[in-house]
Amino acid sequence: MVVLGFFLLGRIDPERLILLPLAVHAGEWWRLVTFLFVPPVAGALTITSAVFLAFAWYMFCLMGGALEHYWGEFRYNFFIFVGWLLTMGVSLIFPISHATNVFLAGSVFLAFAYLNPEFELVVFFVLPVKIKRLAALHWLFYCYEVAVGSWTTRIMVLASVGNFLLFFTADIVRRMEFQLKASRDERTEHEPRHRCYVCSKTDLTHSENDFRYCSKCAGEECYCSDHIYGHVHTVVTNTNTNTNTNTNTNTNTNTWHVAAKPYTLVRAG
Repeated sequence: MVVLGFFLLGRIDPERLILLPLAVHAGEWWRLVTFLFVPPVAGALTITSAVFLAFAWYMFCLMGGALEHYWGEFRYNFFIFVGWLLTMGVSLIFPISHATNVFLAGSVFLAFAYLNPEFELVVFFVLPVKIKRLAALHWLFYCYEVAVGSWTTRIMVLASVGNFLLFFTADIVRRMEFQLKASRDERTEHEPRHRCYVCSKTDLTHSENDFRYCSKCAGEECYCSDHIYGHVHTVVTNTNTNTNTNTNTNTNTNTWHVAAKPYTLVRAG
């Protein structure tokens, strides 16, 4: 807030503080740090823009404090440090372009939204919105900037996303694996364990029925209580084939014969 006050009073020239790699090469090394405190405002700083900036910095402190409480001081500071390094690194690709702290703050917002998706903000003190929906809009904004923005903006977006993915990729993969396993288990629970070979009743559709397996059937077929005693057994038959050409060939093969099924039907006596 003190820095914001100096900007409003005109005591600080933001052009001397923003990150400009060409100026850093010329000896203005302080820009590597001071750009973190420069308000990302296009044009002159007005009272209206200052109010929005104050609110944005308040939200940054709120989310940063929550991340620090969740991660601990070391990991949170390391997160900010990595974002700072990535921002400086990609800015060197275009040494005559300015780099801001917008995308570094964006990575903090995405991290907070990922860890606290149900957190609710009251927009304009009227409209309650869950932060996961704002994060979705933020991702859409990043996609738009990558699609139509300048190359400088694109690499800044990639730096912000890279910082987020560096810390959350492993957790995202674990969540996806867990959801995939849960989905498979749910599908398995809805698959019948027993199905009658004759009428296709299952233990899910006819839970009142008693399903049993016939020990006399070759395939250990399952039958419901209506067909367990009066069904047709399935057995294996041997087919012998003799072929006489220049030599005699005897072929013994086991085949399953059924009318439209691979079994021979023999009625139980």
